[in-house]
Amino acid sequence: MFFVDVLETEGLGNRSYLAGGAHAAVAVDPPRDIDRVLAAAARREVRIVAVVETHVHNDYVTGGLELARLTGARYLVPAGAEVAYARVPVADGDVEPVDEHLALRAVATPGHTPHHTAYVLEEAGRAVAAFTGGSLLIGGVGRPDLVEPRLTGRLARAQHASAHRLAAELDDEVAVLPTHGFGSFCGSSRADGTRGTADGTRSTMGAEKASNPVLVQDVDTFVEDLLAGLDDVPAYYAHMGPTNAGGPAPVDLTPPRRADAGEIARRLAAGEWVVDLRGRVAFAAGHVAGTFNFEVDGQPATYLAWMIPWGKPVTLLAASAEDVARAQRELTRVGIDRPAAAAAGSPADWVADGSAPASFPRSTFAGLAAARGRGEDVVVLDVRRDGERADGWIEGSVHIPVHQVHRRLHEVPDGTVWVHCAGGMRAAIAASLLDAAGRDVVAVDDAYAAAADAGLPLVSPRTAPGVPDPA
Repeated sequence: MFFVDVLETEGLGNRSYLAGGAHAAVAVDPPRDIDRVLAAAARREVRIVAVVETHVHNDYVTGGLELARLTGARYLVPAGAEVAYARVPVADGDVEPVDEHLALRAVATPGHTPHHTAYVLEEAGRAVAAFTGGSLLIGGVGRPDLVEPRLTGRLARAQHASAHRLAAELDDEVAVLPTHGFGSFCGSSRADGTRGTADGTRSTMGAEKASNPVLVQDVDTFVEDLLAGLDDVPAYYAHMGPTNAGGPAPVDLTPPRRADAGEIARRLAAGEWVVDLRGRVAFAAGHVAGTFNFEVDGQPATYLAWMIPWGKPVTLLAASAEDVARAQRELTRVGIDRPAAAAAGSPADWVADGSAPASFPRSTFAGLAAARGRGEDVVVLDVRRDGERADGWIEGSVHIPVHQVHRRLHEVPDGTVWVHCAGGMRAAIAASLLDAAGRDVVAVDDAYAAAADAGLPLVSPRTAPGVPDPA
């Protein structure tokens, strides 16, 4: 008998795994905060004998090196990866014993990276699960454009070949267990986790053979569609690969130093980033002027790391110490290791000299339509990504993806800015940036589908002048 425990990292859209038998286990693509892995092993009462990486990750900092050091496990890294630390280099066909009757077999699966390696879990020589990392995902593949632009086309073709190799070698009932593809920007646009089981969380090789584009399309069609669907790459990805190749430092999750109102004001005056982690409703109602809103219940690691100038000190404000700790943990996963300071409470505790908190209004698409109908000086700012915008937009809107707003504030026309995204969270981020810059802003906290219901004129790519018909 064997087990596979899934360790979700929802904020980054990734999974790690602990798999083993009665006495020993292997950790696959472990997260930076390895205490979760150690706790899972303790619950199973197993010893971690091997830690494996499918590739040098571009989207998060691995905990593999530290986990191997603490447990004494063998640290397996693909032989083709250039790293600066001692490891066990893994080549195609290598077998790593895990527990009685249980072993891992390495399968070279280049495509997401040139050195990418999948690991097939075998029980008594029979394949039962495949840890596919960033190669074969649920409903798609890992994107091939994160290593070197000149390699993208070649790696896309390699993804097709690697997926077909896995499909040819593995029986239909073998579980497919990828690292990416649950919202991660490392997944291609097709790898959305909606195939497989009804909830999109599990799949088998048979299910992928039936529906995954990489396994049902010829290579030329697949590559064309894959490259056409690639979306923006978070800026912090540029730092993840070098960090992982160099050997990440152990994580430090001790609480940051406490900041009072005076220190918060000084840090803002120095141009540092002070981030308010409260929900967007509370932030809009009252906040310290100059602070930015990245909701702890959103994706603070992804969007904050994407937007902050790398290395700039960040101070965290939250309703509770627990929310500070939660955000701190998420940020360490993307290389923002130690907040400069933090404070828990409310704006009344954080505003210096008894000043009143700043605020801005929230509204809906119906409210936007009404403001336009009254003839108000309205600027509509769409902060969705390019791929979302390509499906249609509000007539007359300005488009700046949320991760670019802080660098392109000068491009936002004069007037009251009504900022929207697809649901409200990213609009709140952009609204806080505009508010901090002194602009009059209204955050549209509404689902984009409501724009049509509100009677706002929408533009389709098929009807927009100068826009080629995608068909």
